[in-house]
Amino acid sequence: MVVDDEHISLAMTEHILLTNYDVICASSGMDAVRMYNKELPDLILSDLRMPGMSGFELQGTLQRQSGHKIPFMFMTADTDEEIESKGFETGALDFIRKPFRADVLLRRVANILQTVDQIQGLKKAAETDPMTGLFNKSSVQTEIDNLCRHSKGALMMIDLDSFKPVNDIYGHDMGDKILIRFAEIICSAIRGTDVAGRMGGDEFIVFCQNVTSEEVISEKTRYINEHLLESAHEFMGDDMSIPIGASIGCALSPKDGQDFLTLFKKADKALYSVKQNGKHDYAIYRDSGADESAAEQDATDIGSAMTILEERNPSKGAQVLPMEQFRLIYQFLVRVNSNYQKRMHLVLFSLKNKGSDETPEQGLVSAFIIKMQQSLRQSDTITQSSKNQLLVILLKTTPSNARLVIDRVMGKWAEDERSGLVDVTYEMKEME
Repeated sequence: MVVDDEHISLAMTEHILLTNYDVICASSGMDAVRMYNKELPDLILSDLRMPGMSGFELQGTLQRQSGHKIPFMFMTADTDEEIESKGFETGALDFIRKPFRADVLLRRVANILQTVDQIQGLKKAAETDPMTGLFNKSSVQTEIDNLCRHSKGALMMIDLDSFKPVNDIYGHDMGDKILIRFAEIICSAIRGTDVAGRMGGDEFIVFCQNVTSEEVISEKTRYINEHLLESAHEFMGDDMSIPIGASIGCALSPKDGQDFLTLFKKADKALYSVKQNGKHDYAIYRDSGADESAAEQDATDIGSAMTILEERNPSKGAQVLPMEQFRLIYQFLVRVNSNYQKRMHLVLFSLKNKGSDETPEQGLVSAFIIKMQQSLRQSDTITQSSKNQLLVILLKTTPSNARLVIDRVMGKWAEDERSGLVDVTYEMKEME
């Protein structure tokens, strides 16, 4: 995308670049903002000094809206070296001065796009589940969190039913084939603008943009189950008798929330309902206001009790719990500590908008929780105690170790492009 308010310069730049690239043009910063989400260009080449919105302001606006860095190259007739320095400080990949030669512009654009391709390749490898090619757990959380802050849609947790017998009877190689085909079926059931990821094991997640109709969710459930059963017979034979299928729990944005964690918890509750009522179906979260724990089935033996209690597909990071559950764990650990003297610390993180006392939007708080969850151990526990405060229990930590853990959390958060929008402070106290 070329952005320039001087029509002759805009036309000349477009003419040069059209020899090698598809080019779209905008004659102002506001035009570029309106066009960006529709066109999603690989690179933006923008004039710096434009009326209404400068090139720097355009860069900042687009990056705040998208939640990630956008490849930018600036062009200007200004000879001030401080302008160029400021451009690189804002994250520009290159700077070119007007008037420029056609061959120089083409070389510089080619170099930028090659660098972007290399970065994207490395990024994709780090973000992708190696078996299925879908987003991995941490990446899909971030992608969906970014999407649902700006888009309405359906977050669907998709669980593969009766998968364990496939591994037990036919072996893990067959299990891998089923998982790969299941991922392919999920992708074929959604559009290119939707996001799909593997949360771990046999659990997958999808965010379908602009889908709020129960009829559409029902149709997707039917499609996934039909094609999964066909594939299972194809791979394991017509006499295959495992009741394989898919259960789907769904929460809708913005009705049920506009951040990943809120939607995830509600979709998980809907999924639990499907699992307890025959499987191979879907449920959409509905706030009944009743105590959901009362709906759990009675345990008939110790094995059933453990099944009800156990965590499904535990993640590598810390556990995120509602405040009431967190309070029970805290009270229990205080009792443990008084008898066994295991060193534990409670940390209170407080978040405020940069340079003010205002509470950040929930999407920013959720993004911080995700980064914190990824930085901590499975034995650590997190809760959101208020709109802008988070409590963390760190087990078996000395004061110096606890500070190292906090530094790791803050370092992980600093990698997020939104970290500059929030001031984070913390207080720490040893549990006695």
